[in-house]
Amino acid sequence: MSSEREDLVAELLLRSRKLSTETVMFHAAIAEQNGLSAVESKVTDYLARLGPLTPKELAEYAGLAPASVTALVDRLERKGVVNRMPHPDDRRKVLVRVDPANVERAAPLWDFIVAAMKSIAAGYSDEQLQTVIGFLDQAAAITHESTVRLTHRSAE
Repeated sequence: MSSEREDLVAELLLRSRKLSTETVMFHAAIAEQNGLSAVESKVTDYLARLGPLTPKELAEYAGLAPASVTALVDRLERKGVVNRMPHPDDRRKVLVRVDPANVERAAPLWDFIVAAMKSIAAGYSDEQLQTVIGFLDQAAAITHESTVRLTHRSAE
């Protein structure tokens, strides 16, 4: 690898680290505004993005112990963030979903960042946006896999 390429990759890693830190701090502020812990907020995000999940599925996505997820869902339900509903295909199971009223309450907290990101995107070509999207998808997958590796090691 050329020195210039190594410098570019090092800068990419540094900028990714910076984005990660700023993202964590933003989400901590969002969580605080909603009266949630960071983990409660991010578990809520899994549900908002993926739709209703069983507690077992939620535990797998989040890398949490099933007992922890049960307690977490209980807290989120008491706070009015999620609710449980019967599984449509299996009466023995329950699905956890984000309460639509909670989504409405939290939506204004995202207004600035969404508008600003749309503004930035307007300066990129469709091809450039596809490249950025591809990079972010791969980076998210690597980050998720890294989390899984850490949580499975710590559970052993």
